[in-house]
Amino acid sequence: MDFRTFRHMPTVKVAMTTFPHSIEIERSADEAWAMMLEHQIRHLPVTADGALVGIVTERDLRLVLRPGAKPGEATLRNACETDAFVVDDDMPLDEVVREMAERQIGSALVTRHGKLVGILTTTDVCRLLADALEALFVHGRRSPHPEEGPDESA
Repeated sequence: MDFRTFRHMPTVKVAMTTFPHSIEIERSADEAWAMMLEHQIRHLPVTADGALVGIVTERDLRLVLRPGAKPGEATLRNACETDAFVVDDDMPLDEVVREMAERQIGSALVTRHGKLVGILTTTDVCRLLADALEALFVHGRRSPHPEEGPDESA
């Protein structure tokens, strides 16, 4: 993605993973762990009767599934973070990424009209940054903007 072609700040939609997997809060922590392994993901939105209620992360599950955990502690309800960072899909990308950095969190749940439509993770942001750097620097040198013409300092 070449950000030089954007006239305005892109929204979170350009970088998010659409239609993420999710799990119902009444399911077990073991089921959430299995789902993460199967889909090779580290963040899983949690729903209750189809409504978004939070998120569970790989780290959250490691804590409740650790050896020596108390019986009954390994529930998804105990592992779920109900104060998840939730944004609308038309929110400016820079605001979302900055807030993720300030909160030191690895994901933002993305909604449209209150329904889950995506998830933005640090992996998505790293992929986007790599694309932006690649577009900006060709062979280790700053590439010209499409409207600027060739780099005359070469």
